[in-house]
Amino acid sequence: MTESLSAISTVSIYVAMGFYAAAFIAFALDIARRGALATADERGFVPSAVARRAEDEAPGSVAVAIGGPRTATGGGDERESARARPVSSSIWWAFALTMAGFAFHLVATVLRGIAAVRVPWANMWEFSLTGTLVIVGVFLVANLTWNITYLGTFIVGLVLVLQGVALLQYYVPVVPLQPALQSYWLVIHIIVAVLGTAFFALGFALSGLQLLQHRRETHLAESRPSQQFRFLGTLPNSVALENLAYRTNIVGFIAWTFTLIAGAIWAEKAWGSYWGWDTKEVWTFVIWVLYAGYIHARATRGWRGSRSAWLSIVGFAAVMFNFGVVNVFFKGLHAYSGL
Repeated sequence: MTESLSAISTVSIYVAMGFYAAAFIAFALDIARRGALATADERGFVPSAVARRAEDEAPGSVAVAIGGPRTATGGGDERESARARPVSSSIWWAFALTMAGFAFHLVATVLRGIAAVRVPWANMWEFSLTGTLVIVGVFLVANLTWNITYLGTFIVGLVLVLQGVALLQYYVPVVPLQPALQSYWLVIHIIVAVLGTAFFALGFALSGLQLLQHRRETHLAESRPSQQFRFLGTLPNSVALENLAYRTNIVGFIAWTFTLIAGAIWAEKAWGSYWGWDTKEVWTFVIWVLYAGYIHARATRGWRGSRSAWLSIVGFAAVMFNFGVVNVFFKGLHAYSGL
C-alpha cells in the first residue's frame, strides 16, 4: 500500500510538472504580448529630445514623470492605457494551467504524506515537494489581492527548476521519521519556513523587476528608449514595485522570525539546547539578519531604490544557498537531506 501511494504521488508530480511547463509557456507568451503593446505605446509616447524641450517650454504643459515617458497634460499615462486593455487569453490559460498543476502537486504531496503516515518534509525530496507547492499557492492567493500576474514566468520557472532538480537528485523512498523530527514544533518550524520562503521569492522577483524598471525609466527620461525588456512598459513603475516588494518581504520576515523561534524550541526539545551553532542554525540566522537589515535600512535610513532592491536579492540568494547547498553538502545536527 505504501509503495503504491508513493508511486501514484510520483506520477502526480510528473503530471503537475507538465502543467507547470505549459503554464510557463503561456506566461512567456503574455510577456511577449506585453512587449509588443509597450513597443506600440512608446512609438506614440516617446518624443525626441528636441520635441521634449519644446514641450517643456510650451506654456501650460505639465510633465508626467512617474514610471514612464513624459507627456503633455491630457496625453495620459502609458500605465493607464495598459490597465484599460483587455486581459490576454494567454493569461487565462496560464492561470488555468497553473491551478491544474497546483491541484496535481497537492495530490502528490498529500499522497506522499499518507504513504509515510506523517507530514511530508523529512528529507530533501519532501522539502522540495512541499516547499514548491507553497510557493505556487502563495503566488495564486497573492493575485487575489495584488495583480502580479507578470511574475508568473518567474514563479512557475523557479518551481520547474527546483522540482526538476529534486526529481533528478533528491528522490528517496518513504522512510520512517527520525526520532529528533518527531515533534509538533517541527511542523510549526517547517510551515512558517516554507511560507517565509514563498514570500521572499515574490519579493525577489519584484526587486529584480524594480531594477529593470528603474533602468528603463532612466533611459526614457533621457529620451533613450531601451530595446530590451519592452514588456516593462505595461508594468507598474519602479516605486510601486519597490513598495510591493517591501510588503511581501515583511510578511516573509515575520514568518522567518517564527521559524527561528520554533526551531530553537524544537532544538531544546530534541537536543537539550536552544542554540548549538550548527551550520543550518547559523545560516537561518544569517538570513534573518539580512532581511532585518533590509527592512531597517529602508524604513529608517532611507535606503530606497536600487540599494533596497539589491539587499532583497542578496537575502533571497542566501535563502537558496541555505536550501540547496547547506542542506545537502554541510553536515551537522540538521543533516536530514536523506541523500
